[in-house]
Amino acid sequence: MGRSSRIRCSKCLFLPKLLNNCFRGTIKDFPGTDPLKDVEVLRKAMKGFGTDENAIIELLGSRSNKQRVPMVKAYKTTYGKDLVHDLKSELTGHFEELVLAMMMSPTHYDAAELRHAIKGAGTDEACLIEILASRNNAEIREINQIYKAGLHVSDIHQPQAHYTSPHWFSGTETVDISLAKQDAQKLYAAGENKVGTDESQFNAILCARSKPHLRAVFNEYQHMCGKDIEKSICSEMSGNLESGMVAVVKCIKNTPVYFAERLHKAMHGAGTKDKTLIRIMVSRSEVDMLDIRQEFLRMYGKSLYTAISGDTSGDYKKLLLKLCGGSD
Repeated sequence: MGRSSRIRCSKCLFLPKLLNNCFRGTIKDFPGTDPLKDVEVLRKAMKGFGTDENAIIELLGSRSNKQRVPMVKAYKTTYGKDLVHDLKSELTGHFEELVLAMMMSPTHYDAAELRHAIKGAGTDEACLIEILASRNNAEIREINQIYKAGLHVSDIHQPQAHYTSPHWFSGTETVDISLAKQDAQKLYAAGENKVGTDESQFNAILCARSKPHLRAVFNEYQHMCGKDIEKSICSEMSGNLESGMVAVVKCIKNTPVYFAERLHKAMHGAGTKDKTLIRIMVSRSEVDMLDIRQEFLRMYGKSLYTAISGDTSGDYKKLLLKLCGGSD
C-alpha cells in the first residue's frame, strides 16, 4: 500500500481518497495522548534504582510514530535532559536498538540505516536495496535531503549499490495495455532476445513507470515469452544489480510478500539478522504489517508472531510483538 496518498491499496483497489478507511498497520494513534504526560511515564520508568522496562514497552508500543517523536522535545522541555541519551544509559542490546529506532521519524531512520549500511568494513547491500526499492518518491527525496545534511566527507567515497533506485511515476495510474505491451517487448529485446543484456533499458522501464503500469507489463511479458520477469532478470543479471532489480519487481508485484520473505530470512537458520528484523518491524508497523502477517502465514505455515516469539527473547521480544500486533 505504501505511505503515499496517491498509491492505490493493493488489497481492495480503493481510490486514494478512501485510503484512510483501509489502514493496514498495527500501530495507530492512541486517543487523547499528551507528550508531556507520556514523558512523565518514561522519566519515572528510568529514575531511581533499576529500570521499569515494562512501562517503557507499554507506552512506546501503544503510540504511533508521530506521537513518539514529540516526546524527545517534551522530555527536554520538562526535565532539561536528552531523552535519547537517557534511554541509551538505561537500556542495552537489541532492546535498546529497537527503542531508539522507534523514537526517530521514518525518513530519519531510513537515512540513518543507509548511512550505517555503507560505513565500516563492507557494505550492507541488502539494506540499501530494501530501502531504495520499497520507498516512494516523496520518501526517497526526503531521505536524500536528510542524508546529505548529515553526510560526512568520508561517506562520499564509500561503495554504493550498483543499480538505480526507483523513481515511481506519480501521475495518473490509468493503464494503457498497448503501452504495457510495448514496454514488455522492449524488456524482452533487452534481455532474453539478445546476446548480453541492456541493463539501461531495464532501469529505464522498471524504475520510471507507475506500479499499476508495471504490473500490466509483467503480465504481458509472461504472455509474450512464457517466462516470469523475475526469472529473466536472474538469468540475465548477477550480483547487486540482479538483487536490486528483483527487489524492485517483488515490491511492485506485492510489497507485503517481499517483506515477509525478508523477515523469514532474518530469522531463519543460525543466528538472527536483528538489524533487518528491527528495521522492518518498525518501518512497516504503520504501513502494511497486517498484510505482511497474512503473507508470512500463507508462505511459511506459521504466524509472524510465533516466529518472533521463537527467535527472540526478553524485553526485545515483548516490544517486537507489540509492533507485530497479534497472532494469526
